[in-house]
Amino acid sequence: MAIEFRIEDEAVDAATHVVVVHGEVDLFTVPEFKARISAPIDQGKTRVVVDLSAVTFIDSSSLGVLIGAHKRLSAQGASGLVVVVDDRAIANTFKITGLDQVFEIVPNLEAALAAR
Repeated sequence: MAIEFRIEDEAVDAATHVVVVHGEVDLFTVPEFKARISAPIDQGKTRVVVDLSAVTFIDSSSLGVLIGAHKRLSAQGASGLVVVVDDRAIANTFKITGLDQVFEIVPNLEAALAAR
């Protein structure tokens, strides 16, 4: 049985866009993941919140998408990328790779939106 993958996203305000991801982000689903994160940056958003609290698995390709988004936002002088992680295994992935020092990682969407 395949784990359902889906993404919801919405503009919060003129600067902030939220992308909520469900399921597994892997080699097969990463193209849509990348497109949904890139689109708000292309539209001029300066802050992108990626909510991974409903994600059950991420691989290196998904981390690459987040790194690319972070670099694009930083190059624009934007406030950046915020990642919501509440799963211990996924949080450990960020810690092991050192990406917890690169991204702003918060435990829930409310904290991500409050930390403007």
